[in-house]
Amino acid sequence: MDDLKKRALDYHEFPKPGKLSVESSKPCATQDDLSLAYTPGVAVPVREINRDPSLAYKYTNKGNLVAVITDGTAVLGLGNMGPLASKPVMEGKAVLFKHFAGIDVFDIEVNAPTIEAFIETVVNIAPTFGGINLEDIAAPHCFRIENELRARLDIPVFHDDQHGTAVIVAAALSNALELQGKTLATAKIVFLGAGAAGCSCARLLKLMGATNITMVDKSGVLDTSRVDLHDNNRHLAVAPSAAKTLADVMPNADVFIGVSAANALSPELLKLMAPKPVVFALANPDPEILPSLAHAVRDDILMATGRSDFPNQVNNALCFPYLFRGALDAKAKQITDEMQIAAARALAALAREPVPEDVLAAYNLTSLSFGKDYIIPKPFDKRLLSRVSGAVADAARLQQSK
Repeated sequence: MDDLKKRALDYHEFPKPGKLSVESSKPCATQDDLSLAYTPGVAVPVREINRDPSLAYKYTNKGNLVAVITDGTAVLGLGNMGPLASKPVMEGKAVLFKHFAGIDVFDIEVNAPTIEAFIETVVNIAPTFGGINLEDIAAPHCFRIENELRARLDIPVFHDDQHGTAVIVAAALSNALELQGKTLATAKIVFLGAGAAGCSCARLLKLMGATNITMVDKSGVLDTSRVDLHDNNRHLAVAPSAAKTLADVMPNADVFIGVSAANALSPELLKLMAPKPVVFALANPDPEILPSLAHAVRDDILMATGRSDFPNQVNNALCFPYLFRGALDAKAKQITDEMQIAAARALAALAREPVPEDVLAAYNLTSLSFGKDYIIPKPFDKRLLSRVSGAVADAARLQQSK
């Protein structure tokens, strides 16, 4: 761990601090270049955009520029670290946008005294961007922020901690259930964790056909008798029953999805699950149960985590670059449920295809094929850009045509 700490700090400090820089996309080597880049030439596109605001997509970088914005209230699994401490994560997000989808990013860390102030800040700077990626914002105020921004802006607004996670989980789960001989429509699914990620995952799975989902949080099962429900989890609550705890709902569960905390799933509860269970232990950096312990208890399990050192990493990098690429290419005004479902289905389908040699080389593997240890594509699969962003753009254009 000490070695990791030093390497991480050195990576962020050298050869110059941070992970981002701004590069000019136009020449500026002569007097003529200068006259076009700035005054007097720059006045020409200014007048054109004033005449027709849509021309900003033609004459500026708006159409390929995304804002990654946070208030720092839910940074990774570290909690409320504040806006400034969140900056390395936002810069990292920008690197992934650029590397995987060629999208430029400005990372913006907002020190807002209220939710209203944060919303107004984003609204006021939105003309600069083609899309808004909300990041590391705590529940429940992340729900209100996203909903209000979606209503007030005419560019895509996406909270990756919610919807990016949901897309990857949906893709991975559809493949996992097939491998275990089960279906989304009939599987008994238990969630541990009912924050932003858990609620969004459950909602998307319901849209895709899940019918039996029980949510559990630190206060127990989400049922309609609870007085602490809010608009973003009330529709996920089940009817009141004798089942009040995780232990009460785990017997015969087909699927466990953890978006909670380290070691939150005991081996004893894992033993209660139905034959051929699916376990997604997604707490980071330490999952709800370690794969080694889970496999020691059940030899019929199919498992995923959020970590790259175990098989089946549920990684948001498989979603957000391509979802935004497709949305930007289609000039979508929102990222819709249909676009998210299209992304999930494209990801699931890609995992069933033969794995290219360059992907095997990137992971130092000699072979890899669809199965219990490979249910979602690897992040360095170059086919993701065309397959996922293409599916998203097609879904957006289909909705636009209606």
